[in-house]
Amino acid sequence: MKKVLIALDYDPTAQKVAEVGFSLAKAMGAEVTLLHVISDPVNYTSQGHVTIMGFAGYMDTAALQVDSVDALKKASLQFLDKSRNHLGEKTIKTLVVEGDCAESILKTAKGIDADVIVMGSHSRKWLENIVMGSVTEKVLHNSTLPLFIIPTKKQTI
Repeated sequence: MKKVLIALDYDPTAQKVAEVGFSLAKAMGAEVTLLHVISDPVNYTSQGHVTIMGFAGYMDTAALQVDSVDALKKASLQFLDKSRNHLGEKTIKTLVVEGDCAESILKTAKGIDADVIVMGSHSRKWLENIVMGSVTEKVLHNSTLPLFIIPTKKQTI
């Protein structure tokens, strides 16, 4: 395996996905591409301060024009750059694409000739998965590539 695609969102669990995926790639001596998919600008309207992987901010909607896809792309690239810096590897490639999350992940994996796709599974409420479907589930059912799925649900003891 020579190429690993790691799909990241703005969820705080993205740090775990990036770190575990990078460790897998490093163990295989594989090239890494970090991907963020912009699927719906409405997803970026909730106010919040993202503080993962050295990324502090920019998700305050007062500072981000959600009517501009270019502004979302710029913020997403900044997020991926901070993620790359957090992982400490300058050779990591970054990509931001628009579209349906699952379809975009699969299309990007094919486009870069990835050998494995790394993504997290948020394990959200079962009703949400029935009504909206899970991105991870859609990728799993439509992929011809191996998937490395990292469970990110908080554990309760």
